Parts: sequence; C-alpha cells; structure tokens
Amino acid sequence: MNRRPYVLAAVTWLYVVWSLAPVLIAVQFSFNSGRSRSTWQGFSPQWYCCDPSSVAEDPSLRRALVNTLVLAALTTLVATPLGVALALGLARWRGRASRAANALMLVPLATPEIVLGSALFLVFTNLYSAVPLGRPAQLLGHVTFSISYIVVIVRARLSSIGSEYEAAARDLGATPVQALRTVLLPLLYPAIFAGGLIVFASSMDDFVVSAFLSADASSATVPIRLYSAARTAPTPALNALAALLLVGSTLALVAAWLVLRRRATGTGSALKEMASIDI
Repeated sequence: MNRRPYVLAAVTWLYVVWSLAPVLIAVQFSFNSGRSRSTWQGFSPQWYCCDPSSVAEDPSLRRALVNTLVLAALTTLVATPLGVALALGLARWRGRASRAANALMLVPLATPEIVLGSALFLVFTNLYSAVPLGRPAQLLGHVTFSISYIVVIVRARLSSIGSEYEAAARDLGATPVQALRTVLLPLLYPAIFAGGLIVFASSMDDFVVSAFLSADASSATVPIRLYSAARTAPTPALNALAALLLVGSTLALVAAWLVLRRRATGTGSALKEMASIDI
C-alpha cells in the first residue's frame, strides 16, 4: 500500500515558507509610504519613482542598476558561445587528458567565491595589469565562473541527443560545419538559451567577484550598492532596488525553465532541416 509522503511535503513547504518570508517582507517594504524599513506606514510606489531618493531619481541607484544589467548582458554574450564551443570540444575529446580537462572545467563551480574573487583580484593587479579594474575586469571575472554553467547544461543536452542525428547528416552528404549548423545547434538551442539565461541571472546576483574587481562607485553593481548603503542610512529605496533585481533574476530563471521543458520540440525541426540537406 502506497502512502503519500505528507510529512515530507509538510517539511518541504515549511522550508519554502521559511526561505521566502524574509524576501516577501523586504519586497513589501519597498512599497512603504514612509522611510521606515520595519514599520508599515501605508502603500506607496514612491521608492520606485517620483521621490528624490527613489530608484528612478537617485543617480547612484540608477547607475548601479544599469551597471548590473549591462555587465550581465555582456557576460551572457561572451560566456555563451565560449561555453558551447568548450562543451562540444570536451564531448568530442578522446584521450588521457580529457578527464582532467573535464574536472578542471568544474573548478570554478567548486571553488568558494571568496577564493575566486581574491584570486582574480591578484591576477588583474599583478599579472594582467593592462586590464583595468572596473567593468573590463568584472566582465572577465564573471565570464570565468559563468562558462562552467553553459558547459554543464550543454553537455547534458549533448548526452541526451547522442551522435546519431549528426552521423545521419554526415551520411547524407553534409559537411561537418553543415551538420553542426543545421542539425546539432537546433537541437542544442533550448539548452544554450536556458544556459544563457542562467548565466544572466547568476551574473546579476554576484557580489563577491564584482566587489573585488570594482574600481570605484562608477562600476558598483546592485549587490555592491545594497551592501554599502545598508551599512549607512538605508531607506526603502534599497528594498525597491533589491526587488527589481529579484524580479529580473526570477524572470530569467523561469524563462530558462520553460525553454528546457519545451526542448523536445527542437528535435522535429532539426530532423526537417536534416532531410533538406543536399546529398
């Protein structure tokens, strides 16, 4: 007789509520009509716009939000093609050093972020001093730890696809480039898109690497701005800024999840592409 895991479900939901309650409270106070972050004084969207201290009106908050979005977009544009190329190379590499290369690829994921951030800071200040601190160094730092996300997701998709479709395209007369462009990449597109969105979300939320590689206030991102402002005279505008960051990250992750759910639909279109290849 199968019993429903009521206890496990209850513990899971309690954990979800425990985790989300502080976040929801912080979002709630971003709509507070007063300056208090602990006493509810009425509903107002003034901390998002119109007030001189709001996100839309405060130059430092607005600059931090723009820096975060630009850095996340650039990281996604650079890390995604590099990660896809690395995933394809590691999947096809057959040799004694392939296992070591696969393990090395996972090092950024397993390394504590404080270690990675301090190591990158020492590299850019002592070895690669031509790369200035600020957005250039932050971009390279974010790409360093973001590539692993793309590689893991794309390699998992490669394993589920197998080599049959690409081999069939080659048997039909396609060149390796044609097989890659018309068969393999359409099949990999959902994983590539989802991986890019995850990279975008993780870059937006990063604090340690961004803080180590930041030059001054002009390159401060939202997490850095939240940390520095929370230690001085915080206002609900910080809650509003954090809420915007939360919404952006959540939308990116939800979009990635939806694309991964529909990734099987890419198989049919890829087969049509393969059938149209001239022999």
